[in-house]
Amino acid sequence: MTRLALIAAALLASAAPLTAQTVAIVNGTVALGDGSEPIQGGTVVVRDGRVLAAGANVAVPGGAEVIDASGKWVTPGIVAGFSRLGLAEVDLGAEGSDDTETRNSPFGAALDVAPAINPMASTIAVSRADGVTRAVVAPVAGRSIFAGQGAVIDTGADMEAVVKSRVFQFVEMGEGGAERAGGSRASTFALFRNALREAAQLGRNVGPLTVGGDTPDARTRPVVQNPNESRLYTTDVRRGDDVLLNRFDAAALVPVLRGNQLLLVHVERARDILNVLDLKREFPNLKLALVGVTEGWLVADRIAQSGVWVIASALNDLPASFEMLGATQSNVGRMRNAGVKVAIGMIDDNDTRYVRNQRQYAGNLVALTKVPGASGVSWSEAFAMISSRPAEAVGLGREIGSLAAGRRGDVVIWSGDPLDLASAAEAVWIDGVRQPLDNHQTKLRDRYRSLDRQTLPEAYRK
Repeated sequence: MTRLALIAAALLASAAPLTAQTVAIVNGTVALGDGSEPIQGGTVVVRDGRVLAAGANVAVPGGAEVIDASGKWVTPGIVAGFSRLGLAEVDLGAEGSDDTETRNSPFGAALDVAPAINPMASTIAVSRADGVTRAVVAPVAGRSIFAGQGAVIDTGADMEAVVKSRVFQFVEMGEGGAERAGGSRASTFALFRNALREAAQLGRNVGPLTVGGDTPDARTRPVVQNPNESRLYTTDVRRGDDVLLNRFDAAALVPVLRGNQLLLVHVERARDILNVLDLKREFPNLKLALVGVTEGWLVADRIAQSGVWVIASALNDLPASFEMLGATQSNVGRMRNAGVKVAIGMIDDNDTRYVRNQRQYAGNLVALTKVPGASGVSWSEAFAMISSRPAEAVGLGREIGSLAAGRRGDVVIWSGDPLDLASAAEAVWIDGVRQPLDNHQTKLRDRYRSLDRQTLPEAYRK
């Protein structure tokens, strides 16, 4: 074989996709991720990329690869409830590596993070090695209060990270929204109402139309599939001369207005939370979820009554701004006690690099149950807050986040309790495919931990 042929064969081998196998993981402590208690000596079976069965007394199918997890814990993969994973190498605005924010873009709501996500970002491999298999990814608001449309990704070692794009529209409504709207919360709400009314105007004028036949042309629907594409609009799409939104942004808000797309709202202050919930009276079809919600405990009964999901910062126990004066580490526990549906996310908290910190935060919420006067949550609920609850919050609870039959085959074997930082992920499957756990950090560790002293820089030789 010629050298060129050998190279071609090697390239083909490296490009071959990993395939899902039938795997049965037996004898482990199995946490289903749905808020139920862990099961001792349980079994998890994954076949064709999906969970076949999980729990006690589960039969192992013939021909399955059997893995003995005695002494280990077995769980669904962790879901990063709110992140910028894959949009930047580091969340420090490093030039050329940061696609989180579009401050100079003429677009806002029309932006779609999907094409900006880099499956090769080192942070994805690092997160995967710590058991994070899926992530909710949101853009940062630039000039507009509307940041754009977020996605759900997986952390698999392949080039197809985006599981579902345009899952939600993300909007800043508190202090951050006021900054972008002209300096006042009053301006924020005026802009929001105006934007949705412009979307309503466009939605009335643009419907499914036929082009050269009876079949509706998908390109004429008022949903921006891709903000970079040229869309068709009929000649009867008229808009007023006083519109504030460009056509792409207005079109992107039509599914939000109709309740076809989730609206994720970042809000921290208690009064701001109530103002957002009140928007449902004016726009009854809005499908809301709240992000941040540091002062949620002050209005927990109202949030619970609304039925909206909260993706909260787990431990904002200090007022980092004037909209967080009521910050307390008991916020999540008190909201749960009031009946609020809560997941955990990394809101403005190293949301690119440290999404794996969610399991530390979840563990801290469990520890709070032992602190006099504090409100924490049970182990099972804490783990659900970093697995099934984020998935449910964005409408993907039937696909990811738990080990129920039919869910995607995202499974992690841990050396011990996954909420104990002394434990590590020993094996990770995504869609039933076993994943590599090496990454930039492990390679640096392996390269430098056993250097001969004479090879070190002079300052380190003594």
